[in-house]
Amino acid sequence: MPLNKKALLRGGDSWKESSSMVINTNIMAESAANYLQQSSAALSQAVAELSSGSKIVHPSDDPAGLAISMQYDAQTSELGAAAQNVANAQSYSQTQDGFLQEVSSALDRMATLATQAQDATETGTDLSAYQAEYNQLSSYITDVGSKNFNGVSMFSGATPNVTIDAGGDTWGMGGVNLGAAAYTPLKTEDLTTAAGAKTALTDINTAITQLATDRATVGANEARLNYTSNQLSVEQTNVDAANSAIKDVNVATESTQYSKLQILVQSGTAMLAQANSIPQSVLKLITG
Repeated sequence: MPLNKKALLRGGDSWKESSSMVINTNIMAESAANYLQQSSAALSQAVAELSSGSKIVHPSDDPAGLAISMQYDAQTSELGAAAQNVANAQSYSQTQDGFLQEVSSALDRMATLATQAQDATETGTDLSAYQAEYNQLSSYITDVGSKNFNGVSMFSGATPNVTIDAGGDTWGMGGVNLGAAAYTPLKTEDLTTAAGAKTALTDINTAITQLATDRATVGANEARLNYTSNQLSVEQTNVDAANSAIKDVNVATESTQYSKLQILVQSGTAMLAQANSIPQSVLKLITG
């Protein structure tokens, strides 16, 4: 066979065909197809990440990262629930203090009535009027003592437990009891006599002192809840940031990678076409 019909390489005493001039096995085309497949798979992954916004589209992308991210997701949910519990407790305390402010005003008025009732120039009719107003104010305080917040008593002296972190730890709020001994005598005071009015004033001042302590308790509860709420907010932000570093895609970086992979897929497709055309040159030698 003429040498211009078939490319031959001399090696010792044997003849070898050039790998670039064979028909059955096109190594160049197989290599180009392999690179094109890899580039296409990477491009598909980049598209999935950009469209989902997550670096972990499938568990196989980052198994360890997925496990950690799931734990962070659970912790974020738990922190959110704890923050909601604290917010509810804050509303509970604020509602308590709103009622106690009105009780304070009522006690101030009752003290005024008890003082006026000791005036020797007051008539029986005046004293009866003082007594009637006093009774209404006393009844109001008794009514406040039975108030609830979402079905939970606010003034029974109970200490509601509030979940304050993702671990389920609780904290007991200080309770307020409008049925305490300091408030009990207010229901039966008699302002129609000077002696009774004097006794009433003493009892009212005792109730005012107790109310000051109760409002301080509520205020301390609110302060503690405010600090806890701030701490939960900071903790949740930090957990979200750590989770984001694991699973959220960097759009700028991934967009650059996407553009690079697009070019590789396009060039790989072109090179595969070229590699597939090489056997045609062998055919020309045969038919030449």
